[in-house]
Amino acid sequence: MAGNKGSNSVQVRHYNERVVLQAIRRSGTASKAEIARFAHLTPAAVATIVDALVAAGLVKENGKRFGGKGQPSVMYGLAPDGAFSIGLHIGRRSLDALLLDFSGEIVASQSHEYDHPTPGQAATLANSAIASFRNELGAKRSSRLIGIGVSAPYFIGNWSNELGFPPAVRDAWKATDIRSGFLETQGLPVMVENDASAAALAELVYGIGRTTPDFLHISLSTFVGGGLVLDGTLQTGPNGNAAAMGPIPVAASTLNSVPAPTGPFEVLLHRASVSTLTQHLRFNGVDIRRVRDLEPTPAAAAPLVEQWQEDCADALAQALVSCIAVIDVEAIVIDGILPPALLSDTVERTLRRFTQVLPEGLVAPPITTGAIGSKASALGAALLQVYAMFGPDAGVLQKKGIDRKPLMVGSAS
Repeated sequence: MAGNKGSNSVQVRHYNERVVLQAIRRSGTASKAEIARFAHLTPAAVATIVDALVAAGLVKENGKRFGGKGQPSVMYGLAPDGAFSIGLHIGRRSLDALLLDFSGEIVASQSHEYDHPTPGQAATLANSAIASFRNELGAKRSSRLIGIGVSAPYFIGNWSNELGFPPAVRDAWKATDIRSGFLETQGLPVMVENDASAAALAELVYGIGRTTPDFLHISLSTFVGGGLVLDGTLQTGPNGNAAAMGPIPVAASTLNSVPAPTGPFEVLLHRASVSTLTQHLRFNGVDIRRVRDLEPTPAAAAPLVEQWQEDCADALAQALVSCIAVIDVEAIVIDGILPPALLSDTVERTLRRFTQVLPEGLVAPPITTGAIGSKASALGAALLQVYAMFGPDAGVLQKKGIDRKPLMVGSAS
């Protein structure tokens, strides 16, 4: 019994350390008294934990705050050099890589575009980024690299017709397991998560998740995707496919560039994806292949972009009604790779349409624009390792991110 009690005591202490780190991460800087209030721990317990974290190099003093009663308060923040993690987003049109320090700042980043990403090409780019980041850190700081997080569409080889992927590229991804033997990690652990779920994790840490523990996150990317956060924890489901969004049934599109559905309904992926926008532009004679070329929007493209926005907003509104009929959330966040002004306008159109189609009996959560933008999936990938090692909900993330059966990104297996 004594052994069990000792084990439980160690687990509680480790958990409390993670709660204290979470409090400091959300506050930016905080006094021991403020940390104690956030963490619901006694001041004495927090004082001991903070001092230990300072000694471990994870927390540092950030000066003193004057102006209150009594002695000035010593303020604490996360130590940037306390730990580093690497985030990789393997997308259908680009690979994004970034190096994150413990305070949450991006130390270095890279972005590489391609038309048809082969596994070999993606691995070469990713390994080059990892080597570059190690060189950036140097030998001493590289010793504090805790791991690599990878975000990618679970079915990156699918939907090849929509993207014009050659069959060989599709088949190569179906045979690729990016969790094992794909990267040159030099012993660093690797965690893999769906790209849209990773984007939701970034929003949890850096965006609305600071104040809102329950929200649905929509990523308007090459293909639309989603992520679900409940009680401040990323929910991925037993198959890693929670809040997938793309397959949700919606009415047929009104765009002349979208073929009529072959079945009784359309799916959201064919109406609310950025690939549908660029396809609509090219179909109607405007040769734009990257959404960055819509900032600012060329005059010839403007009416076509607006047509897509209205069609996208209508489809999103239908899908969101289905979502909130099943899952009660405090907020809906829409983010993605669209230029900021275009994204904000699309969110406003979605909110208007959602208000029009919302049936009685459902409570409408606010719909807001995400705080992260196009780097959300790479940032969320880097955070996978941070939360696995230092987050209070690490057990949940680790179970769903590591113990899940091996991920074959090109297939359902």
